[in-house]
Amino acid sequence: MRWIILCVLFFARTVMAIQFQSVAALSPFIMDSLAITLTEIGLLIGLYLGPGIIVAVAGGAVATWFGDKRTVIASLMFMVIGAVMMMSASTLGWAVAGRVVSGIGGVVINVLMTKMVIDWFAGKNVSTALAIYIGSWPVGIALGLLILPALAASAEVQSAWTALTIFTVMALLLFAFVYQTPVGATTADTRINITTLPWTPLAFAALLWGLYNAAFAMIFGFGTLVLGERGMSIPNASSAISFYILAATLTIPIGGWLADRTGRANLLIFVSLVGAMLVFPAVLYLPDSFLIVALVLGGLLAGLAPGPIVAMPGFILRPETRAFGTGVFYSIYYLLMMIAPALAGGIADHVGDVNVAFVLGSVMMLLAILAHLAFRQTASAPPVAA
Repeated sequence: MRWIILCVLFFARTVMAIQFQSVAALSPFIMDSLAITLTEIGLLIGLYLGPGIIVAVAGGAVATWFGDKRTVIASLMFMVIGAVMMMSASTLGWAVAGRVVSGIGGVVINVLMTKMVIDWFAGKNVSTALAIYIGSWPVGIALGLLILPALAASAEVQSAWTALTIFTVMALLLFAFVYQTPVGATTADTRINITTLPWTPLAFAALLWGLYNAAFAMIFGFGTLVLGERGMSIPNASSAISFYILAATLTIPIGGWLADRTGRANLLIFVSLVGAMLVFPAVLYLPDSFLIVALVLGGLLAGLAPGPIVAMPGFILRPETRAFGTGVFYSIYYLLMMIAPALAGGIADHVGDVNVAFVLGSVMMLLAILAHLAFRQTASAPPVAA
């Protein structure tokens, strides 16, 4: 049953990723239909995850009071409403509203479905399950880029929005009728006592996840420009970066499986982070003939860490505090993800050198390694819930 549940959660998060990517994928059509600029397209893209800093904790708290399933159903309904608003938007203001509404729903399901995976797989195959679940994000991004522009080009942009709305309704119905709360998991009406949360190790785990993703974002956010500075054509540079992302995507489930099978999650995370850190100076200083090899190898190593990292909160949070604690975890993650790319871009602009973004990426991975070591020093298993 738990693997069926994982498939349902995987599908819902894949739809969330498609919804997130929809503005970028349909940007030429949206610019024409709403008469907006690239700056406003960027605003719409950022608004989806922008509320996450506050909404992640709020969603965890609401789920603690009203139950995970009811809160996720409500969040999926937000995603459906947001999709309908985007489909019917005729002004930028209406599109902004639709994006915020759908983003609130998406952020909450991201938090609570992570908690649900931990609930169902706690103690057995949790890293594998989380790694598979995390893999839904790049799958959804890829499907969004593949399906939505093709639909808009073959018919009209409304057909793409209609398809996205149908996908979102399917995710809502599938979750509502299939998902069950596992035995032993808390359901609702739990009192939150924030003083009992393991704040220190939880903060270090969140810093690790946020810094890892922020560094990863330096690759696909600035990698094409960095390789372009080395003299590579933009199409070739973009293709090279895609090899890194593809390699990482392929090893995400492998990393989770290895962590569960070997019991050496900490060693796996350390090796992965070191490999991910070294790819930055490798791309900056290795001869051109070694660049693709360095990117592929770096991606393969980087992809081993996500499953074991996201499993870390499950080792320190009691079942009754998992929803709220996971919300705290993701709030810190969203904060870092909002700050880091803007900081890197600002510094690169100030010094006039895009390579600075890769230097910062290497520093972020080093800080992630230190956060992992700090987590190991401060973490302890949670007491058994009464």
